[in-house]
Amino acid sequence: MHKPHTQVSAPSPWIQRWSHLIPSGTSVLDVACGSGRHLEWFARLGCKVTGVDRDLSGARQLVPLARLIEADIENGPWPLARDGASEPEMFDAVVVTNYLWRPLMGTLLASLAPGGVLLYETFAAGNETVGRPARPDFLLKNGELLDMCKDLHIVAYENGFVDQPDRFVQRIAALRNFTPSAHSDAPARYAL
Repeated sequence: MHKPHTQVSAPSPWIQRWSHLIPSGTSVLDVACGSGRHLEWFARLGCKVTGVDRDLSGARQLVPLARLIEADIENGPWPLARDGASEPEMFDAVVVTNYLWRPLMGTLLASLAPGGVLLYETFAAGNETVGRPARPDFLLKNGELLDMCKDLHIVAYENGFVDQPDRFVQRIAALRNFTPSAHSDAPARYAL
């Protein structure tokens, strides 16, 4: 029986813009991966992709070779803890879009390997004036994402209104423990 083709959104322009920070062959964790659009994007770039979400049906269809972990990350334990340890498994990159669960932020940052890349984009205060989400629980306060990432090397940060569709967002590209001397390819890899 032929399955109908499901239309999947293109990767976020923010994720596309900063994906050059994540070299081929590295491990990428997509949190709340949804349909798998970013898993597919990074798999095509040659990365080893892992996705976590409470519903993986779309991701399973789009990226069948991805490592997929079905879990309720808001009400259950973090599913990517190292064997017998409380520390999370580490990844070369952590990607999050259109998702915010503040209690998880420390775990996500701890999941970044040294030199790891965080690409995060989600809704911000002001979005309640143009659509959903509108509840403050799901909207970052002004500068909140920047503050959450204060111990990282910030490569880029934006906070404001974008259109098509209309929304207010905060987004960041940041590195853990970045020192230019430790990265021989720093000028090219971390260029704007």
